[in-house]
Order: sequence, then structure tokens, then C-alpha cells
Amino acid sequence: MPKLFNPLSDYLKARFNCKVFKVTLNTGLTCPNKDGTKGYGGCAYCDSTALIPSEFAEHDIRAQLTKGMERVRKRHGAEKFIAYFQINTNTYAPVEYLEKIYRQTLHPDIAALAVSTRPDCVSDDVLNLLSEIKKERGLWLELGLQSANDATLKLINRGHSVEDFKDAALRASQRGIDVCAHVIIGLPDESREDALSSMRLLSGLGVWGVKFHQLQVIKGTRLEEMYNNGEVKPLTLEEYSEVVVECLEHLPGDTVIHRLCGDTPARSLAAPLWGVNKFMVTEKITGLMRLKGAFQGAKYGPLKESV
Repeated sequence: MPKLFNPLSDYLKARFNCKVFKVTLNTGLTCPNKDGTKGYGGCAYCDSTALIPSEFAEHDIRAQLTKGMERVRKRHGAEKFIAYFQINTNTYAPVEYLEKIYRQTLHPDIAALAVSTRPDCVSDDVLNLLSEIKKERGLWLELGLQSANDATLKLINRGHSVEDFKDAALRASQRGIDVCAHVIIGLPDESREDALSSMRLLSGLGVWGVKFHQLQVIKGTRLEEMYNNGEVKPLTLEEYSEVVVECLEHLPGDTVIHRLCGDTPARSLAAPLWGVNKFMVTEKITGLMRLKGAFQGAKYGPLKESV
């Protein structure tokens, strides 16, 4: 039987032949959906401060990198690292500034860069820069899709469209840049079919990787207000697992799965509380796959969806 799914850990081990772990970096950049360019307040579910480790509060990238590598090396025995530009929109700055901060991470022990951003913030100049850096080091681009339903994107105040995502993913692919898409399962008013529609879109685009998140209600967000008003009902662990298993079955077997669920510190999470333990969630999903005889790609057709 094929392996259950194609995890990022297997990809990294095969490519770099050693233990590779991420080091989270905070550039201090903001987001066009917060500063008024696209909107104010950001996405309904977003509180980026919940993602910032306290020891990385400073904005000096090299200092963050040095501290982060030391911590991860001690904790995990890592030999190489991924410089993970995670917080906010990490392409939302002049390209000259972006080149400066990206190149600060080209340390001998950095195996790759992972740049997380919005699909409406990747100009051709930014993609050309990333393409040049990829000639020197491993690199992939993380793009937030969240949903292939424009009505949902409007409801959660994403400030971009599905077409924006398609455009960005295709332009990145044309330059040889691997794209990892972020999707959220259990968004307000969405069904299992909405989740599968997102998978069909990503399969049709031929994205390299997918990162799954359950809908998480973070304290202090607009989503928490909706949750308290009864407008949002997060999925149970069982419901979430069922949908993720089916999503995996509809993705190509070689798509790299970066994670099966999100994890937020307990201090910041209002609901669902089962999301605090990502290992339990992963075990639930893989256990269900074994029970059902499911595996990634089991329901993926040979013909790509029209994009």
C-alpha cells in the first residue's frame, strides 16, 4: 500500500540528507490588509503577534537567525535550517529592502528560505528576486489561498480573490519557484465540498506543497466576536480529520504536505481547544487513514482540473 501522505520531513531528508528544521523570522513588515492599502484590521482570524516567539521580538534578521539556530539545534539536533519568513506579509516592501533581508539569511547552515506572503503581494520584480536567490539556495514561496470560494474570502476579509492566487501561483511556477498553498478547513459557511474545491484548484495549478490549518478562533480577533455571537462553529476533531483525509485523497501523491493542522499557543486560543496538541491531531488523521485504507492521491484523477 502507498504511504499515507507525502510529508515535508521526507522531502527535506531526501533533498538535504540531514536533519533540517525551520527557524521562524520576524521582518517587522506589516500587511496591506492592515495598513489601509487593502483594508484595516486584517483577516478576521488573524493576530500575527500570536506567532511571534518572544525571543525573536527584535527585528535584526541575522540576530534572530543566530539565536533561532542555536535554540533549534539544541532542541532537535538539527544540522541544517530553513529561514522561515513567517510573520505578516514578507514580500510587502521595496524589492531592494527585501533583497537585503533575504540575503542576511544566506548562512552556510541555511539549507533553504521559505517566504510566506499574500498572493496579491508578489510582483514580477519580487518573483525575479526570489528566482535569483533560488539559484544560490533552496527556496519556496508560501501563498495564502485559505479558500477557493470568493464569497468566503470576502466574509473573512482576506482582501484578495481566488484569481489573485491563480495568477501569483502561475507566475511563480513560470520562474521555477515552488509554491506551498495555505488552506483553512472549516471556514464559516463552508462545507466539505468547498474544501474539495480548494484541492481541485491546487491540483489543477500543480502547486508543489499544501499546508492545512483548522479554523482557529484566536483571542482578540474579529473571528472571536463572530464565535461569541454564535456565527462561527469550529469543527470537532473528528469532523476536521474526516475532511482532511478526503482532501489528501484528492491531491496528487507527490504534493508535499507541510502540515496537517495548525497549532496556536493555548494562551491565544479561544477554540477549538483540541488544536493545542498538533501531535494528537496528526495521530487522529493518520489513524483514520489506516482505518479507511485511505492514502494521498487515492482519488486524484489523471486529468488536471481546468485553471
